[in-house]
Amino acid sequence: MNLKKNPDILLVSTQTSLSLWEYHDRLMRFSFPKIRSLFKISLQWVLIIPFLFQIFGTVGLVGYLSFQSGREAVETLAAEVINDTNDVVAEHLSSYLEMPQKLTQMNADAIRRGVLDLKDHERSAHYFWDQMQLYDLTYNGIGMIDGSGYGIARYDGQTATLEEWTGDTKDNIVTYALDAQGNPDEVLGVWTWSNFEESWYTNPINAGKPIWSIVETYLEQGGSVVFASASRPIYDPQGKLLGMLAADVQLLKLSDFLENLHIGQSGSVFIVERDGRLIANSGGISPFIVKPDHSTERFLASASPELLVQQVSQTIQEQFGGFHNLDQATELRLKFEGEPYFVSVHPWQEANGLDWLVAVAVPESEFLAEINANRSNTIALCLLALGAATGFGFATTRWIIHPILQLNQASSAIATGNLEQTVQGSPILELDGLTESFNYMAGQLRDSFTALEASKEQLEDRVNDRTAELKATLIELRNTQAQVIQNEKMSSLGQLVAGIAHEINNPVNFIYGNLSHTEAYVKDLLGLVKLYEQQYPEPNPAIEAEAEAIDWDFIQTDLPQMLTSMQTGTERIRAIVLSLRNFSRTDESALKTVDLHEGIDSTLMILKHRLKAQSERPAIEVVKNYGLTASIECYPGPLNQVFMNIISNAIDALEERAEQQTPEERECKPGIMTIRTRFVDDQWAEVAIADNGLGIPDDL
Repeated sequence: MNLKKNPDILLVSTQTSLSLWEYHDRLMRFSFPKIRSLFKISLQWVLIIPFLFQIFGTVGLVGYLSFQSGREAVETLAAEVINDTNDVVAEHLSSYLEMPQKLTQMNADAIRRGVLDLKDHERSAHYFWDQMQLYDLTYNGIGMIDGSGYGIARYDGQTATLEEWTGDTKDNIVTYALDAQGNPDEVLGVWTWSNFEESWYTNPINAGKPIWSIVETYLEQGGSVVFASASRPIYDPQGKLLGMLAADVQLLKLSDFLENLHIGQSGSVFIVERDGRLIANSGGISPFIVKPDHSTERFLASASPELLVQQVSQTIQEQFGGFHNLDQATELRLKFEGEPYFVSVHPWQEANGLDWLVAVAVPESEFLAEINANRSNTIALCLLALGAATGFGFATTRWIIHPILQLNQASSAIATGNLEQTVQGSPILELDGLTESFNYMAGQLRDSFTALEASKEQLEDRVNDRTAELKATLIELRNTQAQVIQNEKMSSLGQLVAGIAHEINNPVNFIYGNLSHTEAYVKDLLGLVKLYEQQYPEPNPAIEAEAEAIDWDFIQTDLPQMLTSMQTGTERIRAIVLSLRNFSRTDESALKTVDLHEGIDSTLMILKHRLKAQSERPAIEVVKNYGLTASIECYPGPLNQVFMNIISNAIDALEERAEQQTPEERECKPGIMTIRTRFVDDQWAEVAIADNGLGIPDDL
């Protein structure tokens, strides 16, 4: 288009274009503030929302950690309870079943020495009766190879009877009642018995050694009896079998013991043989049944009337193929009647043939009850704290926001040109100061509005000076805070060290104080033994054998040396404790007059382990040039910490130097630390600590 021919078009186009730009500018000015206002948020919500997020997060985290720690505590506590129960049961089994074997050994020794004459039935029966008064046995006696024998029985656990039998095949055993002195009183019964068919008699002969046999029977006069028989064969000097000694214990008493264990209301403990037959259980249910022929038969654990024992056994059968495959302690989890259980199975073995398993099952609820109650309380308290904190947050923000809104409204009014504004004070110190400042500035603004531009530079300088002062004040406050924290840490450390030193010092002083008496007693005892050797130069063969077995000559030489070593060790511990107490100086936090050398030596004593020779370097030599001859006034606790830091840094520098040296250089040029003290004048003392390490780089 030819603009020269149409000037009106250009004018119209230009005017139209300017109008569009003006419209666009107006649109931007009026639209963007509205859009930006959509993304603005009130100060009240800025304060409340993060606060609520923190509270919710804290409560949730506390609840989660409480739950997790509760679960871990349950598992830890369950393991401890189960292990303690296993230990108690194992200890009881060992003590209960060790006694019969020792008793048969003692009786065999008595027969071998002639103390017990097997032909004298009356005296031997009295001998067995005396032992029954001392030990908790079901039976104690002997069976001879000709079928005869005698022994004391106590099947009901209270009444002792004498059983004496001959080698006849019928009516060969007579049971007598005994009076208070163990003498036969009256005949209780005559019946038939054969040792040669009993496992307690045949098993040790086949094994050729002492062995256990588990006998199951039912006696009319004594009730149900399931006992373990500790049998031991006896021989004459030519090695010919004379008979069989037996000492029996009632296994039903193991169930009584297990019933008295405190493993919770729903827990269970049972003992089982490798073939799965029950020995004892804690459920109060007999582990056997009585058959019509008056014999007994023990239950398999998998068929026990106690359902929990049955469930545990079936689980072991499914997971391990049976009890005979459990060669070590095994832990497992199972559900019984919808409730989780902790289960532990521990092998228990005895040298003379017993190979049993002890199983402990404890429900998880036994441990969760209190934890669940605590967790509910924790959740309730957390929710209560959350509600209280939320309400407090709203009230606090409203309290804070109200004076700020007043300031905002007054500021907006001043911005529109209305300088006659005054804001009421606030109970909050900072906001009250802000309102006072605002009121003061508003007054100053009214008075000096016309001179504001002229004093702009001066005002900026004042603001900068004020800012510098505030920065300096802030730095000073931070330094003061750091110093206070450091002092608190040092005070706590000193109290901890002093407390540990005090706790160690008491038992060490006790040991140290008694060592001299112990040494005197040992000397007296050795002198007494020496006098015996002089008065009786020909000792008894048993004494001579025992002396050789314990190496008596070596004991006479080594025991005094051992006491000397113990005394040296306690003196060393006392020196370390004294060094710790001197180093901590918990009672000398104020200005005191002390010996500086004592603090330096205490520090060196504490760091002595670092000064010793290591695999990568020889020992660090410490050279002391002490020139101070009198105590000085100082703060001993902080000063000892200074010595600790400087000496530790010197050791670090010497170790770094050793790492860069060859082995030959380390031997030729070992690390040396020199500590020198001297008086500079009558007011100052100097402590100089130097080392021949690498030194500090110039840039540091």
